[in-house]
Amino acid sequence: MLFEYCAENFTNIEAALRAGAGRIELCDNLAQGGTTPSAGVIEQAVGIVHAHEDAEVRVIIRPRKGNFDYSKAEMKAMETDIRYAGANGVDGIVIGCLKRRSKGKGFELDADATTRLIKVARGVGEMRGRSMGVTFHMAFDELSASEQLEAIDVLAGLGVDHILTHGGAAGAPIEDNFDQLRACIERAAGRLVILPGGGITHQNAARVAEALGVDELHGTKIVKLG
Repeated sequence: MLFEYCAENFTNIEAALRAGAGRIELCDNLAQGGTTPSAGVIEQAVGIVHAHEDAEVRVIIRPRKGNFDYSKAEMKAMETDIRYAGANGVDGIVIGCLKRRSKGKGFELDADATTRLIKVARGVGEMRGRSMGVTFHMAFDELSASEQLEAIDVLAGLGVDHILTHGGAAGAPIEDNFDQLRACIERAAGRLVILPGGGITHQNAARVAEALGVDELHGTKIVKLG
């Protein structure tokens, strides 16, 4: 079982790794859903994580709180952040790009923006001789159930290797979303990893993993600290 610990900066990273986390999702401003941490935090976090054998760190690339529909300037900023993170040893990035629907309310997957960011990550990987993993974060949960299944096909084709999802609206117990999570796992069919998160702790992790048949879980309380 791989536990991905969602860390706000590097304060609890060492404790999380000692408690059994195998991968760190590095963020700032978790109260706002997570934004890109500073350059200094990224450097220090990479050093801490890579001192532990086989542990990995992925950094969220998100310039602000709010929706996931990004301007041209924000896209350029995210591209720069990806280059910096990759050049400083990060194992992967965590991204999520949506766009406003052409008809109706809400958002849909922005495949073009996602492709741009993945292309940058691939370029960094080629330059350093080690590829970067790509997680599509919980922006995924803004999509309807049917759109999520279609998005899995698109994201798998683009080279995304993980989708972080609660399976439904934030705040609902994870157990209420098991059916949708199972549908996503079936649709993924091994092309990428559906990574359940949101409301999963070290106390219910084993039950969730058994119910869904998964071997990776995500959370801010996924391991017991201290």
